[in-house]
Amino acid sequence: MRLIFLGAPGSGKGTHAVRVKADYHIPHISTGDIFRANIKGNTPLGQQAKAYLDKGALVPDELTIAIVKDRLANPDCAKGFILDGFPRTIQQADALATFAGVDAVINLILDDETIVERVTGRRMCACGATYNVATLKGATTCAKCGGELYQRVDDQPETVRNRLEVYAANTAPLIDYYRAKGLIKDVDSNGLSIDQVYDKIKEVLDTL
Repeated sequence: MRLIFLGAPGSGKGTHAVRVKADYHIPHISTGDIFRANIKGNTPLGQQAKAYLDKGALVPDELTIAIVKDRLANPDCAKGFILDGFPRTIQQADALATFAGVDAVINLILDDETIVERVTGRRMCACGATYNVATLKGATTCAKCGGELYQRVDDQPETVRNRLEVYAANTAPLIDYYRAKGLIKDVDSNGLSIDQVYDKIKEVLDTL
């Protein structure tokens, strides 16, 4: 299965992609992870990406596309993949179509206010653990390592709302793009638990 996960920041793309990876044995590919792997490996593409990131600039479409194309050529993608965070624009989607087919685009639907509440309630630990104030019951330290929990700067309410506006302007048009191709599979996750949403995703995938 060759899948794309679409959805606003905080809609659960990463969470569900990890589960699909485990259950269907296909790699979960996020652009952030690819950038980090190439930079760590000091590849030619990684060196180019690092030059932009070190300046705080966005990595250009051409370079992002080249890095994703390189990743999808790896043997572990032969039976499929899950793209998370790519494509972000119509230009990237057009480029993807030149080197990889897509079987379905999972579009996670969640209203903005729920996303803002979910993301602003997120708390992180330096060890990598993630929590939410809804389940912390007042705790301020990590249950795994005892470290102090903190809120990321980009999880502040104004920042989250800005990210949602950017998504609506730049990435949401991809929904119409892929719907016209008959590839969109809407998964409405409003009012549902994580497990209930994943059950709906599995129903879609099992028909492919």
